[in-house]
Amino acid sequence: MMNKTWKIIPRPLLETILNNHAQHHRVPQPLILHGPRGVGKTTLILERLLNDWNKGPHITGYVDFAQSIKGHHPQHNNSFPWASWSTCDSSTLSSCKTQLETCLESMAYKGIRLGTITSNQIFSTLNKWHRLDTALRRIIILNNPSSPSRSRNTISDKVSGSVLWERAVFALSARSNAKEIDELLGLEGKGNNLSLEEASYFREAIVALRLAKEVIKVQQGWRANAIAHLNRTGGFSRSLANSCTDWPCLLLELLSQAAEIDYFQPKLVINNIEVLKNAILTDDSMVSAPLYHDSLIWRIIALGANERCLPVMLISSDSYYSYQAYVDFGFPDIFISRETFGWTAQEAKMHMVTDYFSHSEWAVIVEVLGPNPRHLFELYALKQSNYYQIVLDDKASTFEDIIDAYLAYLQVTVVNPAMDKALGILQKFADDARSGKISKDILCFGAPWRHPPKRDDPALYLEWAKLQLMDFVQCLVNTEFGVNYLADYSLEIFDDPCTLALLEVGLLYAQRDPSFIRPVSRGIQRCLVRWLVQERMCMSFPNLLQCLWQRIIRGRSYRHLMQEVGYK
Repeated sequence: MMNKTWKIIPRPLLETILNNHAQHHRVPQPLILHGPRGVGKTTLILERLLNDWNKGPHITGYVDFAQSIKGHHPQHNNSFPWASWSTCDSSTLSSCKTQLETCLESMAYKGIRLGTITSNQIFSTLNKWHRLDTALRRIIILNNPSSPSRSRNTISDKVSGSVLWERAVFALSARSNAKEIDELLGLEGKGNNLSLEEASYFREAIVALRLAKEVIKVQQGWRANAIAHLNRTGGFSRSLANSCTDWPCLLLELLSQAAEIDYFQPKLVINNIEVLKNAILTDDSMVSAPLYHDSLIWRIIALGANERCLPVMLISSDSYYSYQAYVDFGFPDIFISRETFGWTAQEAKMHMVTDYFSHSEWAVIVEVLGPNPRHLFELYALKQSNYYQIVLDDKASTFEDIIDAYLAYLQVTVVNPAMDKALGILQKFADDARSGKISKDILCFGAPWRHPPKRDDPALYLEWAKLQLMDFVQCLVNTEFGVNYLADYSLEIFDDPCTLALLEVGLLYAQRDPSFIRPVSRGIQRCLVRWLVQERMCMSFPNLLQCLWQRIIRGRSYRHLMQEVGYK
């Protein structure tokens, strides 16, 4: 069989659903595309759809919040991690914020060039949500150095907001770089086609957009001490959180108002939205990442429900967005949910055999790894490598040896580090439980996690965490890795810190429909079982007895939730 170039295979049904959402100029709900890691969500959007969404009147802003994670992103000649982004170095909130705002600003400039966003529109939208007079007075004074006095008394209190806006636009225009503005508008190449009045009209809109950003920056500066206090105390304030998302949400509202069928149809795609939720706060100029994340999504939802918003698509491999996000943000239909699990075994066989694998090879692959597209791509790359030829030159070797080598790679580079991260999460849970940070209402739900170590000893915490994690994995093995958490309203599994830890590190995924908690692929499932066996083999005799006592006396049992589940 000759080597063939790997190709992106279309998925007509999913592409039709996404295209239908993108073709509207305004929609009432954002769309979440979610699913386990490695099923091709990013590839589908980037390789198949994004080009079509940038043709003609369509313009699509694409933001990937994981782009700054250099060790695990294709832009830096690396590959996406198999485990969750939470196991990698986190992005900073400031870099994520800059990415989003830069993308939206570039789209707004396009709207200005097309004449759909004007200075008056920017003023009316800004004035709807913000009191502008004080901020505009300050900006006018700061941008008028020739004024005999920089006090507030240089401008009459009787001047209306619209007049202040015009004065501020004029003042900012005098200080702006005309050449830079012309480059943004592309006026240098088509100057002969625009009259002086038209060019001035577009330049005024650019300056007005910058003025709006300056107004929001001034107003946020007034809240700086309050935001710093909020960060120190760990409190919650919706108004302060909204103040940090005022600028991107104003741009979203402007773009939504300017959207026009067959003329200017902007849309926004945000990939790896979970990275924003877990970003690092580097200074006190903004609220924490979870507050920023929630404020941004709340306001997108509100804009869609109240006035209709440009199509927004959120892409995630974090199972928080498959179920829990719908609870946190209101009700089951708050988002349009599109969940993808990749191919079924029959679909994958149709695409993979015999172009990439033989029938005998496929029988081994689907049994051991399942039809996960990323597994198949990585295995095919391994098959084309020199290592494959060296192994097959040994007449005692078979294709199964290649599969074993790939599983060993997953075990060492993916599953074991992720399990170490999960152990750390459980250790912190034990420490929080001992210090009283965990609610007793949570601790009363299950015997296995009600009795963390009493002494403040990291070694005891690690021992307890490993015991709980082994017990939990053994429980999943007993349920054949298929737990239906919505069946009979059996949500108590989410009260188990082991469940949350393995979901956070990306080894388990909580599907929405059907509502199973399961490993992200059959290959990862096998590695989880290997981890359990390895840990048991390395245990001392007293620890082994303790493990058996845990299973017999306090052991978890989710067999009442078990239903037959297959890996698609």
